[in-house]
Amino acid sequence: MANKMKSHSGLKKRVKRTASGKLKRAHAFAYHKAEAKSASRKRGLRGTTLVSASDYKRIKQLVAYK
Repeated sequence: MANKMKSHSGLKKRVKRTASGKLKRAHAFAYHKAEAKSASRKRGLRGTTLVSASDYKRIKQLVAYK
């Protein structure tokens, strides 16, 4: 009998599902050393974005039961 895989605890906290079942995440590089970044760049890093198509399969497997 095969055991269920465990979800990745760290990734569970960083990824949410949209209503249609896609995965969304926060932007990287937004806060550390923010004073060196332009206002428009910081504005573009606000909010969330979808997980890219190239990473989707791998990430979906790690948060399978979320």
